[in-house]
Amino acid sequence: MEAKSDKGIILMNLGSPDSTAVPDVKRYLNEFLMDKRVIDYPYLFRLMLIKGIIVPRRAPKSAEAYKSIWWEEGSPLIALTKQLQNAVQHDLQMPVEISMRYGNPSQEDAYDKLLQQNPNLKEVILLPLYPHYAMSSYETAVEHAKAVHKKKKYPFTLNIVPPYYSEPDYINALAESMRPYVSQEFDHLLFSYHGVPERHIRKGDITGKHCLQVEDCCHVGSPAHEFCYRHQVFITSELVAEKLKIPREKWSVTFQSRLGREEWLKPYTAATLEELPKKGVKRLLVACPAFVSDCLETLEEIAVEGKHTFINSGGDSFTMIPCLNVHPLWVGAVVKWMTAMS
Repeated sequence: MEAKSDKGIILMNLGSPDSTAVPDVKRYLNEFLMDKRVIDYPYLFRLMLIKGIIVPRRAPKSAEAYKSIWWEEGSPLIALTKQLQNAVQHDLQMPVEISMRYGNPSQEDAYDKLLQQNPNLKEVILLPLYPHYAMSSYETAVEHAKAVHKKKKYPFTLNIVPPYYSEPDYINALAESMRPYVSQEFDHLLFSYHGVPERHIRKGDITGKHCLQVEDCCHVGSPAHEFCYRHQVFITSELVAEKLKIPREKWSVTFQSRLGREEWLKPYTAATLEELPKKGVKRLLVACPAFVSDCLETLEEIAVEGKHTFINSGGDSFTMIPCLNVHPLWVGAVVKWMTAMS
């Protein structure tokens, strides 16, 4: 589109391999897992662990998983992010680009495209597509965007949208996207969030004495909550459940995608899916609010593997609720935020 503003927008998501070929998956996993905010071990140990053990073992399996969910137009996550880009740009009088923290299009690609559209660009508004603050998601995305901006000495300023896990527009969009599913008969709603190591939660505690140390820490007021992923996902879940009028006993929070052997946030989604049928839950709904766009972790890990686990454990019906993707209320929320910031 022809630039009509001295501002531009970048929607920043996680990323995806360029294809389902093992070399592309290896390249993607190496970039992702070598990020010091994802696996925060000392560099040499991280290098040996990731490139010597984890990636060689995981890449072929991950490639098969990607093949099972790959769309004709490519990666679902990237395709859905492009759809969001198009929908937002349609309603705004300023250019919108997308970037991926890992893989393509890169952050530099997005900056360059905005400048090509308007060489007089003065400000870029960056929306990380991570509603919650975590060292391994929102923080690494923002720090990477800042680092590229500084290194390349771009002539525009960077204005970054803070985490929006409790923003009314986000909560409303999430709740309304889920309403058609919770309006039907179900026994339980599971909010499954991407997990992080417990160590990351303690490491991010700015007080050094609250997270996972104080009883019921996420519901006891503390400055630590500003950077606490666990607290923030509970708040999102509580606000959505309240808006949908779901009784407390009919929903719960779990954490998926554990990597390695160290303790991650619990309860684990996989274990919970095995246990729920034994507690009388036969009709299950699963929502994944940490993901704005459907991706491998929702389309394969939950919709395929998770369903298999639940049904084989005695469940009768399993429904994964799609992510926000390009829901009209989500598009409207993004447009509203971008307009307010510009």
